[in-house]
Amino acid sequence: MSPAPASRGPVSRRTRVLRVLGVTPWVRRATAEAQTAEPNEALAEPMAPPASCVVLLPDGCVARELDLLGRALAAYGPGLARAGRITVRDGRPTATVPPVRAYLVFGQAQAHALGRELPAAVMNQAQIVLADEPHEVLANGAGKRRLWTALRQLRRALAGGA
Repeated sequence: MSPAPASRGPVSRRTRVLRVLGVTPWVRRATAEAQTAEPNEALAEPMAPPASCVVLLPDGCVARELDLLGRALAAYGPGLARAGRITVRDGRPTATVPPVRAYLVFGQAQAHALGRELPAAVMNQAQIVLADEPHEVLANGAGKRRLWTALRQLRRALAGGA
């Protein structure tokens, strides 16, 4: 963003009032491509880079468990904080599990669901890190220590493949 240039044509009443109040009006910079593109093309989402990690959680996690997991993932950087989260219900993932470099799986049931969902070649190349189920992580300090150990192992696996 940049301040609104003075040479942009007639100044609107809103801009004049904001300047009198001491507020600098800002406008979004536009590239030459965006200005000449079709309206639908300008609104199109940019291609997101492929994910490097996916988190598999049991269905029905309470807010307190999800908050703890979100904070723990955020502590290890934006790569893990933005990792895709897929819940597992009745032994099946609720969404398609994409092939990525690493999987963080919370609980044996989710690990079995991942094994049934992914082809053997993808599982052979991926790093699969198993952690306790979220309610077990909250239950005691040993569960939290195992979660931090799993996150360190996951971070090392992701850094080694970069």
